Amino acid sequence: MREQPGWPAHRDFMNALPDGFVLLGGPVDDHRVRAMLVVRAKDASEVRSRLDPDPWVRDGVLVQDVEPWELLIGSLP
Repeated sequence: MREQPGWPAHRDFMNALPDGFVLLGGPVDDHRVRAMLVVRAKDASEVRSRLDPDPWVRDGVLVQDVEPWELLIGSLP
């Protein structure tokens, strides 16, 4: 993940997102090819509008798949 082109710009973009938007995030497989974010947003269009400016999205390194999720066990801040 950190060796991919544009990592510093992606990292800086993610670190600049508003506090409370990304609740959890990280790779989901052993090869670190895919990642998942759990975000707090009113709908998918808000997620896309916040993440579309990411350099990795613009450069095609990252492809977004936005899915709604209903939390049934536990809680998030």
